[in-house]
Amino acid sequence: MSVWTQTSRPDSAAIPVVRPLHAVTGPSPAEDGATHHLDDVVRAHLPGLLRYATVLTGDGHTAADLVQEVLLRAHVRWTRISLMDRPDLYLRRMVTNEHLSWRRRWHVRTVHPSTEEVLAAHADPTRDHAHRVVEDDAMWERLAALPPRQRTVLVLRYYEGLADLEIAQVLGTSAATVRSHASRALATLRVADLTTES
Repeated sequence: MSVWTQTSRPDSAAIPVVRPLHAVTGPSPAEDGATHHLDDVVRAHLPGLLRYATVLTGDGHTAADLVQEVLLRAHVRWTRISLMDRPDLYLRRMVTNEHLSWRRRWHVRTVHPSTEEVLAAHADPTRDHAHRVVEDDAMWERLAALPPRQRTVLVLRYYEGLADLEIAQVLGTSAATVRSHASRALATLRVADLTTES
């Protein structure tokens, strides 16, 4: 953060000069190493936050908007967030809350058709790309049909690799509730899978 100070020359009016805040007020706690810097946390965890938000929303553009909004709000509150042991988990919690919020429900999730060249570029050359696309679509449909919290628990557990206690921190709930959500979600997916195969 910077502070504007006034300086003047004999031949000109006062000129604003930008000086670092610590030059005026002394070093901040963050510069003493007691807190985490926002830039460092974002640099280390932004790709993971974007991946996580993309899996939650099912759309990369919506995910980028969601993460950007969360980081803007985190910047305002960073003095408090930076004192936490794991600010990255708190950022995931903010992404989760924003996704689950009613304010995000106006987004319409649409499937945009892709050209054969785009599909071929992402396909496994040893398998028919159509089979993989059908499998992915079926899994997205099953996940999208789950209640938001159950879906979030599965994404955090199996896609992000978080333990139940970490998921509980992100969701602001208990580990037992996390296990309950996961159990119900997996049971629903198993029923859907059996229904699809029959």
